[in-house]
Amino acid sequence: MPFNLLSIIIPIYNEDKIVAESLPLIFNLDLPKEIIIVNDGSTDQTLSVLNDLSKKYNYTLINQVTNQGKGAAIKLGLENINGDYFIICDADLEYNPSDIIKLWETAKNYAKELNEKPGKEQEINNVAFYGSRFLNKAPRSFHSLVNWSLTFLTNILFGGNLSDMETCFKLIPATALKNIKLKGKRFEIEPEITAQLLKNNFKIKEIAISYNKRGYKEGKKIKARDGLMAIKTLIKERFN
Repeated sequence: MPFNLLSIIIPIYNEDKIVAESLPLIFNLDLPKEIIIVNDGSTDQTLSVLNDLSKKYNYTLINQVTNQGKGAAIKLGLENINGDYFIICDADLEYNPSDIIKLWETAKNYAKELNEKPGKEQEINNVAFYGSRFLNKAPRSFHSLVNWSLTFLTNILFGGNLSDMETCFKLIPATALKNIKLKGKRFEIEPEITAQLLKNNFKIKEIAISYNKRGYKEGKKIKARDGLMAIKTLIKERFN
């Protein structure tokens, strides 16, 4: 699996208070990358800020006139990638963009190890790398406990051994898109991706990453119903 280009997909909805600060941290990452931003029908000044940033930084901007959900925005972004791998990165600074480099380097080093083992070279095509917020850490909030529960259910249903299924940072070979068919329009796309990877016999290797949780007053958008939708998605994927 070559490591010539990483596609970073950034779905954005109503983040005008933070994108001017958060996006340059992604734009300035020192790795071979293309950045695809999908503005998911923002009704604030997000689109205006993105247009201003485009005068200084190089990225592809896809504008959806109406809000369709994070999953729909991600799927649209995936239709436009050129990279060997892809990763999703939110624009809200809950995740540290520098951890993308950590995942990228981990994947490259693992590929190097496999290349040194006769007959193992192609295994890298079936490995995804997840950034875990909870590796070696106990859940500390209600949302963390929900995530832990969903991860536990994923492991039971699909024979996984994950600590953080709901992580945004999933570094995945672009070739995996031949096997995973995504339908989720909202946050259920996260369990959908993991379930389909495991169903298709992908290995998932986790790397500890940092996390800066934000609240609803700061713009957090995931709701209780999304947890229920995640459970429904996992069960549906298990028996389809």
